[in-house]
Amino acid sequence: MVGQDAQGAIDCTLTVDAKTGELGYEFTRPIERGTELTFYCDFRETDTTVQSCYLDNRLGVWNALRLAETLENGIIAFSCWEEHGGGSVAYLAKHIYENYGVRQALISDITWVTEGVHPGEGVVISLRDSLIPRRAYVDKIRRIAHESGIPYQLEVEGSGGSDAKELQHGAQPWDWCFIGAPEDHVHSPDELVDKQDIASMLALYRVLMEKL
Repeated sequence: MVGQDAQGAIDCTLTVDAKTGELGYEFTRPIERGTELTFYCDFRETDTTVQSCYLDNRLGVWNALRLAETLENGIIAFSCWEEHGGGSVAYLAKHIYENYGVRQALISDITWVTEGVHPGEGVVISLRDSLIPRRAYVDKIRRIAHESGIPYQLEVEGSGGSDAKELQHGAQPWDWCFIGAPEDHVHSPDELVDKQDIASMLALYRVLMEKL
């Protein structure tokens, strides 16, 4: 972990208590309470995978930027702070709906490798996270994905969340679906994503942005 407090630069080792799971650190001195630390970035790439900290954010942005290269008659919005009330989502949703009449949203992010979601088997279409999108809309996305021949998987999650929260709770009638590549070692310095899943994520988004 790296950061800085009033005493200077910090480059410490994150520790986890084997019995309690409590996080701690190993450093040459106490770190001031409230200091923000981030994972040290150690990007690794093989023929089949990419691995680094914060891939859940980076690949969502990468996917959107690649879409922007060819997108016509669509909108790409970058939002933030989904864990803290949605940040800019509610404002952007209102602005986009009222000024452009758009009412469909694809949430570009990374999901988790779980018992039913496996690396290398395609992008994930989420049937629900902590909220439930309109079934008819998700069924339409599934139909387009099936007809495209792009590898994909289905996910049903009972917790977690996304920026769709602000769309679903807002005043505008948004349809939405969370679609992203599955990731292993989530929220760690070693987040791992299969390149095939990244490729299928971008390919499916390109098809959906054209046909929805």
